[in-house]
Amino acid sequence: MARAGSILRIAASVVTGAAFSCPGASALPVQAAPVETSCPAPALEPVRVIARMPHDSRAFTQGLLWHRGSLFESTGQEGQSSVRRVEPRTGRVITRRALPDTQFGEGLARIGNELVALTWTSGVAHRFSADTLKPLGSFRYSGEGWGLTSDGQRYIRSDGSDALIFHDAATFAETGRVRVTLAGTPLPQLNELEWVDGLVLANIWHSDVIVAIDPQTGCVTRRFDLSPIVAQVPRPDAEAVLNGIAWNAEGRRLFVTGKYWPSLFEIALPDPK
Repeated sequence: MARAGSILRIAASVVTGAAFSCPGASALPVQAAPVETSCPAPALEPVRVIARMPHDSRAFTQGLLWHRGSLFESTGQEGQSSVRRVEPRTGRVITRRALPDTQFGEGLARIGNELVALTWTSGVAHRFSADTLKPLGSFRYSGEGWGLTSDGQRYIRSDGSDALIFHDAATFAETGRVRVTLAGTPLPQLNELEWVDGLVLANIWHSDVIVAIDPQTGCVTRRFDLSPIVAQVPRPDAEAVLNGIAWNAEGRRLFVTGKYWPSLFEIALPDPK
């Protein structure tokens, strides 16, 4: 993934809104909206912790979503990757389905009663029943898999570049792309994604900031500072970063966690101005 210098520049830019360059961050051409230069850098907003709950500290969290009272989580690392159903209040894993040992699990999303789990470099998206985690087959795709979400009609993928990539729900064929920009500058390292009220929330790899992206323009419209939450969490290694966003639309509740984190946080975002 990114070199340490690039990571530091990206993290600083997400916080400050400053311009930066990251050679090689986008492996695939962006074929949709041009870079938007009229979007100002949004202010950095604080979040409020509502509750703190247990989370499996052995889970290298890649994707997180809420469905019918449970959290569904995908985890990474070769030989340890899985998709699991988790009890939110206790962190207990109710059901677990392992991915092949040679594959590195990545983002997770749902449309209807089907879950789709990405893999990092294998080009395979695994399909599961949301009720039982029974395997339902797989899709193929080009490029890397990082984060995944859906707007209920199509899947939206990140690949570590500055692109959001749109996929057909039935075939996973790519249907379009949009470049993500912060104050007119491309923003790479987009990781875990979540659809919230018409916007895509995204973790930026190795950053303590979550951004909200307009999927039509690619503009970052809001930025949320989670550094006070990150400061509360033991960090066993450099990869124990903020990653994992789940939205309970019915209850209007947002959950966040990180790789190898022992805690899951319910948080409240400030009302839009």
